[in-house]
Amino acid sequence: MNALNLSRDAAGVLLVTDAHEASHKVNMVVRAYPISAPDDGVSLLGVDGHELAWIASLQELNETSRNLINSELAQREFMPKISRIHTVSSYATPSIWTVTTDRGDTELTLSSEDQIRRLTLTTLLITDGLGISYLISDVDSLDKHSRKILDRFL
Repeated sequence: MNALNLSRDAAGVLLVTDAHEASHKVNMVVRAYPISAPDDGVSLLGVDGHELAWIASLQELNETSRNLINSELAQREFMPKISRIHTVSSYATPSIWTVTTDRGDTELTLSSEDQIRRLTLTTLLITDGLGISYLISDVDSLDKHSRKILDRFL
């Protein structure tokens, strides 16, 4: 990865310069394992969809390059983390959930129980009716009230 050189052009588009000093526009930055290993396995894709560079670990990059990658990822990824479930409109679906996330309080609509996916024993991914994914990284860390509500849907 030493040959990887990242920068932005005048329009703010991320560029990667290869070992032959050729610059390529980066169309998309994608994590291979966004939840289980977010700093490992990051792909830089060109405008044609082909991989321009593979980053085994963000830790191997210098701070400037790491900040550029993290900036691109922040624009692409939006996954609020649920820390509390306040209420649900019904224990049958569809139901409206009022929750607290790391981005503030919000409501989400759960159309079916299938929209709650267990990723690990304690990690859940909930996708609302608009397609927004919410993460519960540790069910055991939720308060008793939140766990009780969640148990009715699992």
